[in-house]
Amino acid sequence: MRKTLIIAEAGVNHNGNTKIAKKLIDVAAAAGADFVKFQTFKADKLVTGSAGMAAYQSRNTGGKDQTQLTMLRRLELSFEDHVLLREHCEKKKIGFLSTAFDEESIEWLCRLDVPFFKIPSGEITNLPYLRKAGSLKKKVILSTGMAEMQEVEAALEILLRSGTRKKDIILMHCNTEYPTPMEDVNLLAMCTMAAHFRMPAGYSDHTPGIEIPIAAVALGAVVIEKHFTLSREMQGPDHKASLQPSELKQMVIAIRNIEKALGDGQKRPSPSESRNRTAARRSIHISRSLSRGSRLRAEDLVMKRPGDGISPMRMNEVTGKKIKKDMPPDYKLRFSDLA
Repeated sequence: MRKTLIIAEAGVNHNGNTKIAKKLIDVAAAAGADFVKFQTFKADKLVTGSAGMAAYQSRNTGGKDQTQLTMLRRLELSFEDHVLLREHCEKKKIGFLSTAFDEESIEWLCRLDVPFFKIPSGEITNLPYLRKAGSLKKKVILSTGMAEMQEVEAALEILLRSGTRKKDIILMHCNTEYPTPMEDVNLLAMCTMAAHFRMPAGYSDHTPGIEIPIAAVALGAVVIEKHFTLSREMQGPDHKASLQPSELKQMVIAIRNIEKALGDGQKRPSPSESRNRTAARRSIHISRSLSRGSRLRAEDLVMKRPGDGISPMRMNEVTGKKIKKDMPPDYKLRFSDLA
């Protein structure tokens, strides 16, 4: 059974508070996610003081901040906070991840020895960042929100030239709108990228609900990433497009069920249905009373349940044969009855 890597994206839904961040870790672990992921950045290295917020950020924060910089400063976590949160992940037996948004943050995560690097969609055109991430020669998940195919290809070339092996990269289809309208998901683009680049692909979801990540798993996603929060009523840029705790758990359960249901692709009776073959299939029976020595014709035969006699598919082997004994209607024919 193929196992999908499920990343519960806490992101900045801790609102800069490590107590909330720890509660998010608890929720992700209880839901059965493989990893909980945060975001690592230095606000002053990420945006200028005049950079405006994205429309969804302004909408979801209620216009509390005038610029991205003031918003992001409130959401920063220190290196010591990261250490604390990783320790809490170890305690709760869930993997710790974070997305780095600048080169200093990349170095922080190297010191924390994260198992792989998640490159966010906004950095797919950031040449120095990509070179730095690629030079680490670690496993990489590359988000592709807002990108054209040629931009994805260019980013991959930089990672490969910088030292990352192709087999260590997973592409993530993504739409960078929070929440994403259903008509903008374009989920089949995930399959297009996987086929074009001959690489595994996953899906980072920002739609309301859980059905699109589940559909992505059915289409072959090897990684699912989904934002979650303690409550959508909290104020912050991403809460409104995030799952609440019970929904996250439902998503994980549904994905694990889909994994089981996908099977191995071979068409054969399953163990659970094999016992129903006799009850559901038919056998060749006698349609009317016949005397010993009668030669069987098509009109002497009827196909009825149960299916533990001669298969109707072998009817041609039966017609024209003589019977060895008298037979009543509905008699289940056996080859041993034929002369």
